[in-house]
Amino acid sequence: MTVQIRAAVARGAGQDLSIETIALEEPRPDEILVKVVATGVCHTDLVVMAGHLPTPMPVVLGHEGAGIVERVGSAVKKVKAGDHVVMTFNSCGTCPSCRDHDISYCYEFFPRNFFATRADGSVAISKGAEKIHSNFFGQSSWASHAICHEANVVKVDPAAQLDLLGPLACGIQTGAGTVMNALKVQPGKSFVVFGAGSVGLSAVMGAVVQGATTIIAVDMHDSRLDLARELGATHTINAKTDDVVGQIHALTGGVNYSLDTTGLPAVIRQAVDALAPRGTCAILGAPMPGSEISVDNTGFMSMGKKLIGVVEGQSNPDSFIPTLISLWQAGRFPFDRLVKFYDFADINTAIHDSHAGTTVKAIVRM
Repeated sequence: MTVQIRAAVARGAGQDLSIETIALEEPRPDEILVKVVATGVCHTDLVVMAGHLPTPMPVVLGHEGAGIVERVGSAVKKVKAGDHVVMTFNSCGTCPSCRDHDISYCYEFFPRNFFATRADGSVAISKGAEKIHSNFFGQSSWASHAICHEANVVKVDPAAQLDLLGPLACGIQTGAGTVMNALKVQPGKSFVVFGAGSVGLSAVMGAVVQGATTIIAVDMHDSRLDLARELGATHTINAKTDDVVGQIHALTGGVNYSLDTTGLPAVIRQAVDALAPRGTCAILGAPMPGSEISVDNTGFMSMGKKLIGVVEGQSNPDSFIPTLISLWQAGRFPFDRLVKFYDFADINTAIHDSHAGTTVKAIVRM
């Protein structure tokens, strides 16, 4: 059995999406059918559209979906029809990381999220005889409906504004979670983030929540630096015109924590060099294949610095996404300041604006 849905299909690298009517299978016993209300546009989607990752095409992307459960398979216990949910990244549930509740480091993270098939290699979407890849990040939510799994569905407060919540599934939880879960920034300490996009600005808000007293944002766009100050950054540095590391040391003598969101080796080096003795740098930007990181070995070793990689904010979404919603409802995590809404018909405009940097976080309403 199938249902007819509307979806934005990526048919070739570098091409605009085409909005098409296609067929979606009914959920299997362990699957959940969600009527999508809205979905965020994430940098990862854009990287896949550009052909930089081995996700097969044609494919329905989208991995920051929020919606309402329509049907559940017979084996599903976590949610029921009518529940408001956010769909986040997928995981296997059985590997050593999943058993330790570190699901963002699932041993099968890449195939479960980027291969755009079920674990058995099947797809849930078709158009006539043509198979269209689905299950991207366990959801493929650039569509009117999506199939997800118990592992990557999070029940949320029905009183919260549902069309706003999708980006909590990836970009927002990645930035805030890196600060709150991985770095565990301590009250009274200093923090710098390189890159003031949606991930970096979420990190700024997370540092405010954690009680950091010196919060520095580095970017090349003054408009984003202005927004960083409005969201709690105590200092900003324009990377185009300033001696970034020198200014950070002049302000702080070296920061306790740094975060790179760019994935650029030269910027990662700055983030490490900006650390005080015993400081920790986290990196989460997707690097180009084959790129390598270089650090000053003497300074790194003798000052006891640490460098860690972080995926999805080292979050347990079942608890962390509701935490972020509660903080937002209390006025302590104003991530709605990052958002611009677009109609589904204008999804290519949302993607263009995200590429151009004129929109910090685009959300497409279905």
